[in-house]
Amino acid sequence: MTKGELVEKVAKECKLSKAAAEQALNSVLGAIASAVAAGDKVTLVGFGTFSVSERAAREGRNPKTGEVIQIAAGKVVKFKVGKILAEAVK
Repeated sequence: MTKGELVEKVAKECKLSKAAAEQALNSVLGAIASAVAAGDKVTLVGFGTFSVSERAAREGRNPKTGEVIQIAAGKVVKFKVGKILAEAVK
């Protein structure tokens, strides 16, 4: 499902215009992104939790040349699936 398809589904189910549904979706996604970027954890009960995790520096290999390279430490976004979503997928 693409973002456009999601907007159409939200618009239809909530009886909104596509523009209003897109604005609402963009607002929710923006709020999640801002919170995670600030280092906060975002929990949507039953759906899942977005959080930031530190990834340590490590060695890697250039797949083309086989040369060993150093990969710098950094932050990554993690998503832990919630119980309701996990059960829906089963």
